[in-house]
Amino acid sequence: MRKLSKTIPIVMAPISDLIGNGLVEGFARPGRNVTGVTLFSNELAGKRLQLLRQVAPKISRVAVLVQRDHPPSTTFISETEAAAQALGFRLHILQVRAEAADITNAFAAMRKEHDGAVIVQQTGSLNAHLQLIADQATRRGLPTVHASRLFAESGGPLACGPSLSALGYRAASYVDKILKGATPADLPVEQPTSFEFVINLKTAKALGLSIPQSVLLRADQIIE
Repeated sequence: MRKLSKTIPIVMAPISDLIGNGLVEGFARPGRNVTGVTLFSNELAGKRLQLLRQVAPKISRVAVLVQRDHPPSTTFISETEAAAQALGFRLHILQVRAEAADITNAFAAMRKEHDGAVIVQQTGSLNAHLQLIADQATRRGLPTVHASRLFAESGGPLACGPSLSALGYRAASYVDKILKGATPADLPVEQPTSFEFVINLKTAKALGLSIPQSVLLRADQIIE
């Protein structure tokens, strides 16, 4: 859309790596005709790894499933690597095409490499395979965390990420400001402030996970 016009205001609702995608110059001053909300939050990589440690304390090696040839994947990997180094995890990065066969092969590779858990990148294309990812994780006995609550609703054990509905409401406020005369270049990009943590307790039990009470109490929703 930005290639079609450099003047018509465009509001993102939301995008992950907007700087890596070349959509804005920076969060504080986007500098162009694009602004809005982003999925990016540099604290989430650490939170997801800490969550895996709490529900599966013996794991030391974590697989990271990311979409191949997708610009935001680079940032997702670097943020996860930095968090893993700080927390003492070893990572196994698997870059896949958003195709069923490629995803299935990646999960087979995880077992061969003795990965103990999985973090899945949230992309529109990978989200089309949430049911498959959830099934593969359960079948292979791998605790898995994803950003979207849809993953837990599809049978995945853990979902921890920004609230998409909250970001959608915030994006609407940008439209309101622009229609009242604000310039997109001067409206700072907003990072997530509202997060969702969903546990599929049925799947967790099937995986043999013992979810601490302290973790259960933090959940926004528990699927039983």
